[in-house]
Amino acid sequence: MISPVLPSYSRANLSFVKGEGSWMIEADGRRFLDFTSGIAVLALGHGHPKVVETLKAQAEKLWHTSNLYQVPEQIALAERLVDHTFADTVFFCNSGTEAAELAIKMARKYRDANGEPERTTILTFEGAFHGRSMAAISAAGTEKLVKGFGPLLPGFRHLPFGDHDALRAAAAEPDVGAIMVEPVQGESGIRPLPDVCLKGLRDLCDEHGLLLILDEIQCGMGRTGKLFAHEWAGITPDIMLVAKGIGGGFPLGALLATEEAAKGMTAGTHGSTYGGNPLGCAVGATVMDEITSDGFLDAVNRKAGYLRQRLEGLVDAHPDIFETVRGSGLMLGLKCKVTNLDVVSAGYEQGLLSVPAGDNVVRILPALTITEEEIGEGISRLDAAAIALENRAAAE
Repeated sequence: MISPVLPSYSRANLSFVKGEGSWMIEADGRRFLDFTSGIAVLALGHGHPKVVETLKAQAEKLWHTSNLYQVPEQIALAERLVDHTFADTVFFCNSGTEAAELAIKMARKYRDANGEPERTTILTFEGAFHGRSMAAISAAGTEKLVKGFGPLLPGFRHLPFGDHDALRAAAAEPDVGAIMVEPVQGESGIRPLPDVCLKGLRDLCDEHGLLLILDEIQCGMGRTGKLFAHEWAGITPDIMLVAKGIGGGFPLGALLATEEAAKGMTAGTHGSTYGGNPLGCAVGATVMDEITSDGFLDAVNRKAGYLRQRLEGLVDAHPDIFETVRGSGLMLGLKCKVTNLDVVSAGYEQGLLSVPAGDNVVRILPALTITEEEIGEGISRLDAAAIALENRAAAE
């Protein structure tokens, strides 16, 4: 029998019916410690009382009006984002993929507005993931994303990750107008771009008059211990993609830009039916208020240090299962020696949820509100999963 749901996902045989903070309850009553937070979405965990209160209050007033009119909740969230970032202007959408689409359009429209329509090429990097639309997969170029979907959209040049010579040569080409990069690559296995490289990218863009587009869809909204990951390097982009954590579980995305980078986007050049609706923006404002409140990010950094220390101890205790820990803040990856999917599955058996990624990595992405006690419990469950894998290998 054909499933009524398109079978485009490989799903675990788990059905969750409730979430509480860092915990999820399966339909059969089992409690799972959530080290995924919906793939870095539930920044404040499941059912955060302030988020729930905001959602209920706004739902009783107004859900949707469209962008034919002023949306006060949209303006309020945009003001918060502008106040806390490099940006002068914000466009709201529903997902990271939509934010990526607009970033690509904005970069090209900027060149057209400057009388440089030939400078349409955007430099991207091996291992990138910017979403699953045609433009986004064309930007990434990864075989598993693009196979069977050709012809791809032109205008992207894919560079090896970490090849500085190739980057410098490509940036000088006359058709290049922008560079798009994730400060921490998520899907390809939690690969942070060193601060010195981010600084170098900013300098390179300034040297050649390129726009710097940062994709902070997964690594933004406090995930690395700063509001946005690029802040660690002390640089600012021209355009930034935001989604996932900004809605705390409600579908919400945003593109942030300087006034200069956005100057080509005049009335009628872009739009969204649902983007910036009152419900999503009200929730986003509450999430922003929590993450930017006094002491919140300090607590994230303390917990991140503790989690990393415990994960490194786990690697030392199970050298046949794990190889190393990498990442930043509460966006960490366990590179495995056994198949990462086996580690994820063994975690399920111990009541722990984690996320597979490229390069044989298991992503550890807990809610920013997780407690140290819950971190310790998660490590205990990962330890039990590793022991089960070791015992299974010994028995074979």
